[in-house]
Amino acid sequence: MAKPTHTAKRAAVKKTATTALGTDPKRVTAILAKLDEAYPAASCELKHENAFQLLISTILSAQCTDVRVNQVAQTLYKKYPTPEAFAYANPSELEQEIRPTGFFRNKTKSIMGASKAIIERFGGQVPRTMEELLTVPGAARKTSNVVLGTAYGIASGIVVDTHVIRISNRLDLTRNEDPKKIELDLMKVIPKEKWILFSHQIIWHGRRVCKARKPLCAECNLEKICYSKDKTV
Repeated sequence: MAKPTHTAKRAAVKKTATTALGTDPKRVTAILAKLDEAYPAASCELKHENAFQLLISTILSAQCTDVRVNQVAQTLYKKYPTPEAFAYANPSELEQEIRPTGFFRNKTKSIMGASKAIIERFGGQVPRTMEELLTVPGAARKTSNVVLGTAYGIASGIVVDTHVIRISNRLDLTRNEDPKKIELDLMKVIPKEKWILFSHQIIWHGRRVCKARKPLCAECNLEKICYSKDKTV
């Protein structure tokens, strides 16, 4: 038998380094059971009354906490109750309304662009497919997954935010850092019927227990099946 070439050896090492080892079906099932135990009713924490408000709030949530977005939303949706109100708003006034969420100039452009697209191309309704949503300004995959999953109950993918990036790596469900690659990795091992709830559960877990700087491992019901290098117990 021919010996592996140097190139083949390098490829094998690279594959091992980038392939998660914690995706054994039994282990994944155990992780999902523990998440169900801890967060059986996890849901989106952005307050909204319809798909359009959820879209706008999700755009606002970039680099901002849901708590802050919800505070801004209390008055924002009273002043701008429809896509038309946002689409033809005074940009300077809208900027000041959303200023507390940060990056308010770019977010104003995205919100007004999204509102116009919904009016002009989708009859005033937030579209129900990933392909259509991705054409809306400000709606990348994360935002689209939030809207489709929460507003419409459509599992088109898995929401990948900073919490999901951190925790899916800690749990060794992926060894990627790129959100698109992480989503693909998770979609391969998480049953489709769990995609929506799993996204919310991981986000809740990241906010409450598996924090970035100091994870509360002693309080985590996943501790016994987690072998992250930065565990605190």
